[in-house]
Amino acid sequence: MAIEHLNLSSIEGPLVAVDGVREAAFGDIVRFRTNQTEEKIGQVISIEGEQCLIQVFDETTNMSLNNTHTTFSGHGMEIELAPEILGRTFDGIGRPLDELGPIHSEIKRDVNGAPLNPVARVYPKDFIETGFSAIDGLTTLIRGQKLPIFSGEGLSHNELAAQIVKQAKLGENVEGEFALVFAAMGVTHDTADFFRRTFEESGTMDHVTTFLNTADDPVMERIITPKVALTTAEYLAYDLGYHVLVILTDMTSFSEALREISNAKDEIPSRKGYPGYLYSELATIYERAGIVKGRNGSVTQIPILTMPNDDITHPIPDLTGYITEGQIVLDRDLQHKNIFPPIGVLPSLSRLMSDSIGAEYTREDHEGVANQLFASYSNTMEARSLASVIGEEELSDIDKMYLAFGNKFEEEFVGQGKDQTRTMEDTLNLGWDLLRLLPEEELDRVDSNILEKYYNNKEYSLKSFSAMNLAKEGENNGD
Repeated sequence: MAIEHLNLSSIEGPLVAVDGVREAAFGDIVRFRTNQTEEKIGQVISIEGEQCLIQVFDETTNMSLNNTHTTFSGHGMEIELAPEILGRTFDGIGRPLDELGPIHSEIKRDVNGAPLNPVARVYPKDFIETGFSAIDGLTTLIRGQKLPIFSGEGLSHNELAAQIVKQAKLGENVEGEFALVFAAMGVTHDTADFFRRTFEESGTMDHVTTFLNTADDPVMERIITPKVALTTAEYLAYDLGYHVLVILTDMTSFSEALREISNAKDEIPSRKGYPGYLYSELATIYERAGIVKGRNGSVTQIPILTMPNDDITHPIPDLTGYITEGQIVLDRDLQHKNIFPPIGVLPSLSRLMSDSIGAEYTREDHEGVANQLFASYSNTMEARSLASVIGEEELSDIDKMYLAFGNKFEEEFVGQGKDQTRTMEDTLNLGWDLLRLLPEEELDRVDSNILEKYYNNKEYSLKSFSAMNLAKEGENNGD
C-alpha cells in the first residue's frame, strides 16, 4: 500500500531527503506532488535509518520543504509494454516524445530486470549483418553477443550507430523477425534530432524503438535509460520472439552520471573518482544480452563509449573489456584521412567470431580471408614504420606491395562511405580482390585448398573494386 508523507527534510539540488520513512526500499519509485497540481517522480538512492535520500527526475526549484506531498510506490521503476512500442520514440524513462500518447498495457516490467541463470544461456552462433565490411568480415557480430565500440571525442560513432540501425539485418537462414532498440544517453539536442531524423528518413522506424536522453535531462534519468531500453528489448525478444539488436550510446555518459550521484552521496571514490561499484553496474547492463533456452528471440548489444583522452586503459573501456566479448576500436588517424567508418582493424576483435563463421554460417573462406587480411595489414604497418626510418624508396619490392595493399585496404575495405551497404558475400569477394594485390606465396594464413579455389577465380570478385581496375591496367601495360 502506498503511503503519503507531508513535508521534506532537505533539498540539495536534485537530491531530496524525507524523514520518518519505514516502508521504502532501495530503488523504489517516489512521486512528488507540489501545490496540488504538478507531479514529479524520483527514485530512492539511499536509506539511513528512517531517512530516505531521493534523486528527483526533474527540476526541484519549485519544490519547498512544506508544500510537497511524497508518495512511496513500494516498487522499482516499471514500464508498460505492448507490441505497439515498435516504431515509437520516448525519453530516457519511457515517456513518449512522438505525440502518439503513452503505451497502455497490462504488462508492466521492472526496468532492473531479473538475473539470467547462466545455465539457461545458449551459446551464440548465427551472425548479424551490419553492412560494414570491417565489422562483418573481421569482427563479426554474433547474435546474442555484446560487442562494444570504443570511440573518442569527435569521432564519427554517432554516424556509425545511425547507419548500423539503417542497415543491420539477420544473416541468411535465420528464422524470426528483426528489431532494434536504440538508446542515447546525455546527447545534445542536435544529436538527438539527427538520430530521430535519420531513422525516419531511412524508413526503418517501423522496427526501431528509440529512447533519447539529452544532456539537460536529469542525471538520474541517464542511469535508468539503458535499463529501460533493455527491458523493452527483453520483452520484444522473449515475449514476442524478435531477434533484437540494442545500441547504447554513450556508456561514458552513463558512467559519468554514476560518478556524479556517488559524489553527491559522499561515497568513497575509486579509480578516477568513479564509484567502486562501476564494474557491477556495467556488468548488470552488459550481461542482459544473450539467447535463452526455450525462447525464440535473442538480445544482442552494441554499447558505444567514448574513451576520455583516447585512453583505452581508462576505467570505463577497461572494465567494459573485462565483461564483453571483444571490441571495435575507432581510429583517429583514419578519421583524419576521411575514412568512414574509421575502424582500427588491428586492436579490434570479436571473441565469438571463430565459432560462428565458415561454411555453415557465412562462407567456407571467411576465416582464412579474415586471418590473412589481419596478417597482411600488420605487415603494412611494419612497412610504414620502416619507411619512416629509411624512406619509402629504400624499401624492398614486397614491402612496397604491402604499402599499396594497406592504402587500398583502408580506402576500399574499411572505408565505404556513409550510404553504402555490403552483403557478406560482397565483403569476402572484396577481401579476395585485395589479397590478389599480393603474390600468392605471401598468403600463408589461408588453407591451400581454399587458396587454390578462390585466389585465381575472378568469379569471387567485387566488380566495382578499383584495385581490380588497377590490376587490369597493369596487365594492359605489360607489367
